[in-house]
Amino acid sequence: MILKPNNRLVILFDGVCNMCVRSVQFIINRDKQDVFRFASIQSEIGQDLIKRHSIDIEKNDSMIVIKDEYVRYRSSAILYVLFYLKTMWKLFLIFYIIPTPIRDIFYKIIAKKRYFLFGKKNKCMIPDSSISEKFLSL
Repeated sequence: MILKPNNRLVILFDGVCNMCVRSVQFIINRDKQDVFRFASIQSEIGQDLIKRHSIDIEKNDSMIVIKDEYVRYRSSAILYVLFYLKTMWKLFLIFYIIPTPIRDIFYKIIAKKRYFLFGKKNKCMIPDSSISEKFLSL
C-alpha cells in the first residue's frame, strides 16, 4: 500500500467532476518538480486517506491537499498547490490576504455548482500510461 508518497503533496479530487479532472491535468502539466501525487476521492486509496485523516467528505468533496499529516481544504488547498507550481500562477497567492472564511464562500459556491457548470463523468478518470506514476494506488 502506497500511503507515504516520498514527501510529496497528495491531492484528493472528485474523479467524476470535469472541473476537478481538468484541474488535475492543469497541475500535472505544470508540475515540473514532480511535487504532486493524486488520488480520486472515489478510489480505494482515496477512501483510505479520507479515513486515515478523518476528513469529512460531506463538507470537503472537491479538492483536498495532504502534506504529511497536514490537510488543507477549499481555497487554502488551491493556493497551497499554486505555491508549489512555481509558475506565473503564483500571482494568485495575493488572495492569501483575504481571510479564509471569505475565500471559502466563493470556493463553496463554485464547488456546489461544479457538476452543473462543468459536467460530470459516469465513471472516474483513468490516467493513461504517460501520467500513471503520478497517481497513488494500493
